[in-house]
Amino acid sequence: MTSTTTFNTAKLSDNTEIFYIEAGNKSKPTILLLHGFPTSSNMFRHLIPILAPHFHLVAPDIPGFGYTKFPENYKFTFDNLAASIGLFVKAIDLRKFAMYIFDYGGPVGFRLALEQPDRITALIVQNSNAYEEGLDDAFWAPIKAFWKAGRDDPELVAGLTEYLETRSNIDYMYTQGMSHPERYDPTNCSLDLAMLKQPGQTNIQLDLFFDYQANVKLYPKVHELFRELDVPVLIAWGKNDYCFSYEGAEAYKRDNKKLIYHYVDSGHFALEDHATEIGEAIIKELGPLL
Repeated sequence: MTSTTTFNTAKLSDNTEIFYIEAGNKSKPTILLLHGFPTSSNMFRHLIPILAPHFHLVAPDIPGFGYTKFPENYKFTFDNLAASIGLFVKAIDLRKFAMYIFDYGGPVGFRLALEQPDRITALIVQNSNAYEEGLDDAFWAPIKAFWKAGRDDPELVAGLTEYLETRSNIDYMYTQGMSHPERYDPTNCSLDLAMLKQPGQTNIQLDLFFDYQANVKLYPKVHELFRELDVPVLIAWGKNDYCFSYEGAEAYKRDNKKLIYHYVDSGHFALEDHATEIGEAIIKELGPLL
């Protein structure tokens, strides 16, 4: 039976309107796909057709990204992003689900799991950090300096604004560490940049850069969650990532009971050149367990 992919919107009580992709059969195990910076649910465009015959898939655009709408007074913190996605999960009646977490999707998903751990059936962690040694200074040094200097430091705000508005920086996030650059389609980067150039977007992203320190402070609770959460955890990681390092991936060994590793020869956006390999690993390793 062929799976139909649909594109939907859920209106929530916090006045956000969450855009989301849905695919697969609802009678099959659900995977909630949570994207990261600077992208949207579109990052899963290669993975969804691979997984849809085997799972029910839901991929929302987190507020501040993609086509999701939010009120003017929305405060961009990771607590609020997680609260909105928590409302979304309830609104579409997801009762039990695995989570595929990438980049910012990690701190959003970890908060969901901390709030309702009994709903989580498995974790698929793709270049999403939970340990301080994973914060590679090649990417994080200016953001750590931002945390120390304060949200309104003019020099750091100017430097990070230039970073956000320069295409070569976003392209590099996609292509760094790839072993198959010929598979890279720059269309998704163009979409990301178009979204980043929308009015107010620079301040939204600066707010989230600054608030990322709240995720680091949450790590001890996340590690405790890992120790108590008796579910399989698949680490599907681009081992050449300069944002979240190989050491950060290895650190998951400290706190997880049911850990499966699948490294791929790629960088941060490993789905761009290794979607088939990662999809097959999910089907093989987690399919029988869900």
